[in-house]
Amino acid sequence: MFVLTEFEDIVKINPSLFSHDLEQSIVEFLNKKLANKVVPNIGLCIVLFDLLEIGDSFIFPGEGSHHTKVTYRFVVFRPFMNELITGKIKSCSPEGVQVTLGFFDDIQIPTACLQHPSRFDEDEQVWIWEYDNQGSNHSLFMDVGEKIKFRVASEMFMETSPDVKTSENKSIPENKVPYLLLGSINEPGLGVAKWWDGM
Repeated sequence: MFVLTEFEDIVKINPSLFSHDLEQSIVEFLNKKLANKVVPNIGLCIVLFDLLEIGDSFIFPGEGSHHTKVTYRFVVFRPFMNELITGKIKSCSPEGVQVTLGFFDDIQIPTACLQHPSRFDEDEQVWIWEYDNQGSNHSLFMDVGEKIKFRVASEMFMETSPDVKTSENKSIPENKVPYLLLGSINEPGLGVAKWWDGM
């Protein structure tokens, strides 16, 4: 689920920080720049793991800040395909089930990847698996807040822009998310955890 990814970067340190420890200033700069940010085709950056190399610092003519080339490793959230993950149901809609891990909410289980047969209850706003137990039908609910185990089926990285202009020249935010995971629960042992308790 988490991987260590190596990066190279040029860190700019302002003159006001020259009296501070250089390594600590670099750590703070990199965490501020990358923590909780999605890097396309890399994943969601969580926290700096370590600094591998700190190069020489240079001050460019006409600028007071110094620039230092660093090589470092960041803890990145990027599950591998078919990995089994346990999260919590955040919401349900006719399009499927949204799952949260607490620090990451952009996980969707589309309707085609739910247990079959399942139906969406408009009044309760939940999905229900109509489980057939040797001719006896049971309605198993996917309630918000329940623990759910799913298999990572695919991932999508999307470019996002800050806003979109309407015909009235008003800015509205785009609904795209930069990193989306698609999951599946359509197999034995997956889905709401309490379904399988005691089996």
